[in-house]
Amino acid sequence: MTNYWVVALTDSAEHPYIQAAAELLRSGKCVAFPTETVYGLGADATNTNAVENIYKAKGRPTDNPLIVHISHVDQLNTLVTEVDEVSQLLIDAFWPGPLTLVLPVKLGAVSPLVTAGLSTVAVRMPAHPIALQLIEAAGCPLAAPSANRSGRPSPTRAEHVRDDLDGRIEAIIDAGPTGVGVESTVIEVVDGRIHLLRPGGITKEQLTAFGTVLEAGAQDIEAGIAAPKSPGMKYAHYAPQGILTLVKGGSIEQVALQIQHMIDLAQAMGHSTGILTYSEHKNRYHADLVASCGSLAQPDSTAHELFAALRSFDDANISFIVAEAFADKGIGSAVMNRLEKAAGERILRLL
Repeated sequence: MTNYWVVALTDSAEHPYIQAAAELLRSGKCVAFPTETVYGLGADATNTNAVENIYKAKGRPTDNPLIVHISHVDQLNTLVTEVDEVSQLLIDAFWPGPLTLVLPVKLGAVSPLVTAGLSTVAVRMPAHPIALQLIEAAGCPLAAPSANRSGRPSPTRAEHVRDDLDGRIEAIIDAGPTGVGVESTVIEVVDGRIHLLRPGGITKEQLTAFGTVLEAGAQDIEAGIAAPKSPGMKYAHYAPQGILTLVKGGSIEQVALQIQHMIDLAQAMGHSTGILTYSEHKNRYHADLVASCGSLAQPDSTAHELFAALRSFDDANISFIVAEAFADKGIGSAVMNRLEKAAGERILRLL
């Protein structure tokens, strides 16, 4: 049985539910908890049996490394051998917050399952009061990927976690919906240059103030040339249960005509159909479910609403989905990264 505990954002580490969750973590169990990005599935990062439970609960490949969450910057010294100058500047600017840094791991600091056998470890300090209180109460760094079944849309509400993991983990802490809505940005600094391994809550534009930013060679990872240093680089992720196709390029009118044509054909073949679009474009379309993912006027809202919108198609048993591409800048880069992963190779590019 999975315990389901509701707490308030103002609750302290002494709250009975947070204390109970901390005790479960110390005993090697898994607990789902909110962060400012998405809900995470936490376990003691130093305990191999505990970390193994994360992989089992999620059905996650073990060559996919985990991010370690800490509650104080000082804890970083127990996990890594060094912090370069640029990484330190980024920590000073963005921690606590949705930025993960890949750094050289200290021998024996975490379970080898956390690093997937790499010589580096991914670390962040979340900007969520309950996450920080829980890590503090547990007294150990927490390995914590998103609290969903592997490949599914990430959870931005506790009920999403319950849908995926009820009966598979020991507890869920519900502190309401998350804020950012997509996972943290993951970077690694190499020779003073910032390698963007996964776009997320901190945008590429924000990072450029601290140096040259290079996009990661995800195609090399997918070709098997190297092991992934960050979650989200190698495997398909974030997908609803129905077939999802992403339409990119072209004018607004071309996109709308193409999407509606695809939907009409799918309906004629007996599919239940869904469309993912901006709220301003909803009236252009007709399908069994037209879900809006934020507003053109508020780019951050697309990230906040993305995963809940993808899950709404599952709730409605939609078998064929077409998504309109979103603006690929700022936080929109993270949104498009997630949609492209969800679509796999089903991306239609209009001229």
